[in-house]
Amino acid sequence: MSSKFLGSPSPTDPPGLTPGLTPIPVLHRKDFKKLPEWDFDDVYKTDSEIHKTTQECGNSLWGRIRSDSELRSKFVPNIRLFVFNGSISHRDWNTLSHFNNPFGFMDYRRQDVMSALSLVQKPSSSLLPPKPGRDCISCAVVGSGGVLWRSKKGLEIDRHDYVFRVNGAVISGFEEDVGARTDVYVHTAHSITTSEYRLKKYNYTGAPHDQGIKYVLIPEGMRDFEWLTGLYRHQRVETGPYKGRRPWIQYSDQFNETRFYVLHMDFLRLVRNRFLRSPSLQSNHWAIVRPTNGAFTVFLALQLCDKVDAYGFITKDHKKFSNYYFERGAKTHVVFYANHNYNQEMALWKTLHDKGIIHLYQGEGREPETTQAKPETIKRPNQAKAKTTKRPDQAKTKTTKRLDQAKTKTTKRPDQAKTKTTKRPDQAKTKTTKRPDQAKTKTTKRPDQAKTKTTKRSDTGQKRDH
Repeated sequence: MSSKFLGSPSPTDPPGLTPGLTPIPVLHRKDFKKLPEWDFDDVYKTDSEIHKTTQECGNSLWGRIRSDSELRSKFVPNIRLFVFNGSISHRDWNTLSHFNNPFGFMDYRRQDVMSALSLVQKPSSSLLPPKPGRDCISCAVVGSGGVLWRSKKGLEIDRHDYVFRVNGAVISGFEEDVGARTDVYVHTAHSITTSEYRLKKYNYTGAPHDQGIKYVLIPEGMRDFEWLTGLYRHQRVETGPYKGRRPWIQYSDQFNETRFYVLHMDFLRLVRNRFLRSPSLQSNHWAIVRPTNGAFTVFLALQLCDKVDAYGFITKDHKKFSNYYFERGAKTHVVFYANHNYNQEMALWKTLHDKGIIHLYQGEGREPETTQAKPETIKRPNQAKAKTTKRPDQAKTKTTKRLDQAKTKTTKRPDQAKTKTTKRPDQAKTKTTKRPDQAKTKTTKRPDQAKTKTTKRSDTGQKRDH
């Protein structure tokens, strides 16, 4: 549909006020039963130059993108990646007001958003400058998937030119598997605050704060703009869910305005529209559906790097591993939250891997699950054998005794019946008629009982063996 407030905007409109153009009335998500579609859905702001700083890499992933017609039509090498003061014109605002967060400003008032974005400086340098003497930039993007547990990929990860991490990046105690360095940390206000208490039991001490680290914020919602205001003004958050919080504390004195980036809504929307457009966007909960923070991080790396290796992302064998690597192989599984389409992301990573755009670590070279269980097996081998050898014998012993007892009882009672019949002739007729019946009754019941017990004990013995 076309907007009655705005014609199709041009991505090349200059920043600043367009004469005669005023902010459109606020559009609300609740007024749409599914994702609204506009004539300008697939139009994005671009920059004059591409973001990748290396142009001489002979084996760049961008060469493979250009040679693949489908991928070439989806990627935009100079898509605007970051938002900053002066980058949102009035026309841009009106355009972005048609899209829900984090892809736009639906439900928001202009002054509430722009007061925060006006504090963000325009990046003075590329997020990933080239390394001296290197023609290519290699990047590792590290997620938190359980496939990394006992992978021993830490040194391999740290050998990359740049290491990206996202969300709850637990490092201490897991360096052998996930590496130790962090050059770029991607997060939301929600992920950086909740990780602090959710992951404390896994030795999480806070967001990475390596010297010179660069932080990238995904503006997920209004709470992120409130977070930005407190962060840049160095004051407690005044409103919203983080009211009273001191945002700069989360960055362990490494927050620097020149090394802090905020992802542009057009970049986020391009990732959703062209790569991860979930069928759930046609449902009544469309407004919460979006790619994961990890997916946005992979595509950020793809825009900037010549080689991208992805670790700790969902694979087809995810059921073999715990949900997170820091759970140390616990019997947990990936939680498929309603706001993400994990199956779609899993298929996309595999496609990009097969096309040579990324290398997806899928558990190759990792210790198998049977090997992981060795510590427990070694601790209790004797107990296991003892149970195996003792229980079958016990089962046999009990079976033999009960069968013997059953036979003894069976043979004794008929004799007793005869003896009593012989000694008491007068009573014998009366008692003979009763006792033989009783004897037969007992004789039939006890063998049956013996057989029942024999069967149960044998079965029990087999179950415990296994």
